[in-house]
Amino acid sequence: MAYKIIASQCTGCSACEFECPNAAISMKGDTFIIDPNKCTECAGEYDHPQCDTVCPVPKTCVPA
Repeated sequence: MAYKIIASQCTGCSACEFECPNAAISMKGDTFIIDPNKCTECAGEYDHPQCDTVCPVPKTCVPA
């Protein structure tokens, strides 16, 4: 499975982009998106997906 970013809640702060160990997050328009082919939910690297950990808006980075 992968995570996704709820576009209507994303502020475009870019915190998640720099924390993603798989470079799965990129800017599209005014928001960020997560490439489901690259997202591993940080398995094997962190106990919790880093996009969700660093996002300043609760429940913006969620399981797809």
